[in-house]
Amino acid sequence: MSPAEVTSTGSRGTRVIGSIVLAGIVFHVLLSFVWSDPDADQGDLVRIMYVHVPSAWLAYMAFTVTAFGGVMYLWKRSLWWDLVAGASAEIGVVFCALALVTGSIWGRPTWGTYWEWTDVRIVTTLVLLLLYIGYLAVRRIPADPHQRSRRAAVVGIIAALNIPIVRFSVDWWADRTLHQKATIKLGGTELDGLMLFALFFGLILFTLIYAWMMIHRFRIAWLDEQIDRHGLDAAIAERLAESTSDVTRAVGLTKTGADL
Repeated sequence: MSPAEVTSTGSRGTRVIGSIVLAGIVFHVLLSFVWSDPDADQGDLVRIMYVHVPSAWLAYMAFTVTAFGGVMYLWKRSLWWDLVAGASAEIGVVFCALALVTGSIWGRPTWGTYWEWTDVRIVTTLVLLLLYIGYLAVRRIPADPHQRSRRAAVVGIIAALNIPIVRFSVDWWADRTLHQKATIKLGGTELDGLMLFALFFGLILFTLIYAWMMIHRFRIAWLDEQIDRHGLDAAIAERLAESTSDVTRAVGLTKTGADL
């Protein structure tokens, strides 16, 4: 379905994705919190990982899409890409905040504190969240639509430079973080069995959640744009009609005066 054909936020495709997501959430809860084994060191606390890690992954992905959408908007000057970037940023902000919240909950019993300002992973993630909240604020500044979109695109691209800093902070500044290094690497993983499967299932599930939310949020934004555009077109048409009526009336009065 092309943007021009969008008349509602739902479709058969989104309903199918939504049904899969609902079933996946139920399965993921059972898999992560009932069936998988507790960690040898952290016990049942490790189960927070199955929400925390996918949330962080989704935030990275969403903000990357925002940056890509910004690049494409600056290149193509297409409203479609601008709306994609904005919709993805909104979703990214939600899940970045969820990653911080679940991380704090996990950190309290593990590190003895909810928040540690000297931890580079925590601080850089907070900066990432604030940057994209700022991005959303830029999108709402009253201005010419194209100028506002250009400014937002630039902010979204610059903010994305923080993503690799967050991702590799535990490797670059290992002595300034309480976080452990990546559990899953190209050379192998410290997880096995149901724990590894539950984590990967969570990543796939959250990606589907992102896709479902993205489709709906984009369509809402597109419909809002159409309403605004048609409202402006109607106002212009009404004003032109009034002007035409005024001219016709003036011509009629002039003609009447000439006859007299």
